[in-house]
Amino acid sequence: MRFSDLEQSVLAEIRPTGDELDRMYALADRLIADIQASGKADGMMVGSVARKTCVHGDRDLDVFMLFDPSLPREDLEREGLALAWNIAKQYTDTIREKYAEHPYLNATIEGLDVDLVPCYQVQEATGIQSAVDRTPFHNRYIKARIDQYTDDVLLLKQFVKAGGVYGSDQMTEGFAGYLCELLILYHGGFHDLLKEATQWKPGKFIDIEQHAAKWFEEPLVVIDPVDPCRNVSASVSETKLLEFIELCQGYLKSPSKWFFYRPPICILTEEEVSSLLKGRESAFIAMTFKTPPFIEDIVVPQLRKSLHTLVDLLKRNEFVIARADTWMLEDRSMLLFELLVDTLPAVRYHAGPPVTAHVNAAKFIEKYIHSDIIFAGPFIREGRYGVEMPRKYRRALDLLSSSEVFATALGKHVKHTMKEEYLVYSGMECWQPGFEPFLSEFLQKSSPLVRIRRAEARTHTPRLETI
Repeated sequence: MRFSDLEQSVLAEIRPTGDELDRMYALADRLIADIQASGKADGMMVGSVARKTCVHGDRDLDVFMLFDPSLPREDLEREGLALAWNIAKQYTDTIREKYAEHPYLNATIEGLDVDLVPCYQVQEATGIQSAVDRTPFHNRYIKARIDQYTDDVLLLKQFVKAGGVYGSDQMTEGFAGYLCELLILYHGGFHDLLKEATQWKPGKFIDIEQHAAKWFEEPLVVIDPVDPCRNVSASVSETKLLEFIELCQGYLKSPSKWFFYRPPICILTEEEVSSLLKGRESAFIAMTFKTPPFIEDIVVPQLRKSLHTLVDLLKRNEFVIARADTWMLEDRSMLLFELLVDTLPAVRYHAGPPVTAHVNAAKFIEKYIHSDIIFAGPFIREGRYGVEMPRKYRRALDLLSSSEVFATALGKHVKHTMKEEYLVYSGMECWQPGFEPFLSEFLQKSSPLVRIRRAEARTHTPRLETI
């Protein structure tokens, strides 16, 4: 039998129903007809719905508006957005402009989340003028090959979703739907992929069409079959790759339903958080501010950049970081730091020039020889002159509340919103409304397989035979 009883039961729940697909296809047909009737562009449904690899309950419908490639880029954005507005207004008042490489519309129509996206109707994927121009080629490539593997794709998508490694967004850094489809095609099914993946290591290279035109350094490389210069898996971080490998190993050894149904997040109570913080004896500091008004793919990299630059600021001031992470809500974002020590002694060592750099060494000695602000020095240490002097910021809380924050390489939009206002919390103050799931996961951090095994133990879920 191709699929186990467990997998058959999962498929029975996650396959989209005929009525579900008919409803989405009917709406797509109407939208495409409206696009064609405009005389300005051709319409095309793309994505997992078009390929019937969407999981039951998915409400995302992607309709592309394909314009003549000779149209200037500014005109594509203007005319594409105007056409999208004209069409969407016929169906709904719930319409939002969104921005990726260029603007597009998102609308809620008949309970579906519809994206109306302008792109160029190029003849070859190598001739794209914007990133979304590739998508119609992806659609044609997968549709021509995927029919016999539809169930395999559905299982893989559910598997990576439950494992927390699904999604090419910047926050997840995991596996996109198109990548899942390609991996199934390349390996010839769900089980064969999992067996192969147990042996993967960072640096794994897959080139389905054997046409790679450049080298890539990412942990997982899957050359796009329609574009030899693109790595489909560029979004997959090393951690997410290793978590996927771990999940494959764990499932093949002893499968259970928890590999397809993610255990619910255990949201801690205030009392539990207080007890954990007390037990860890570390210091927690959180910075919150208004989320910049841009799409996640723009904001999240800036949040990560800001997190890293502030970690560097703390390190330069000799605070030791245990862990740090960031999270984005629709209205607020948080940078979270766990420090081994958040208060330092008053004294710090300040290194000067090498002793052999005679001119600069003499200036250094002259500067500090009669200074009344130093504790000791100048003296020679590891080939340099140095002094012991008072520390400017003894508390990490004071440092992160200071103007020093804005002297770092914060993300552009993050810096703008933080200059309007940002708040700094410590200890239990970090337990802010809306961030409870993020903070709970931070405090209970574990790998996906460990999370699954714990869920099995809590629910006494029987493990099945090795596949």
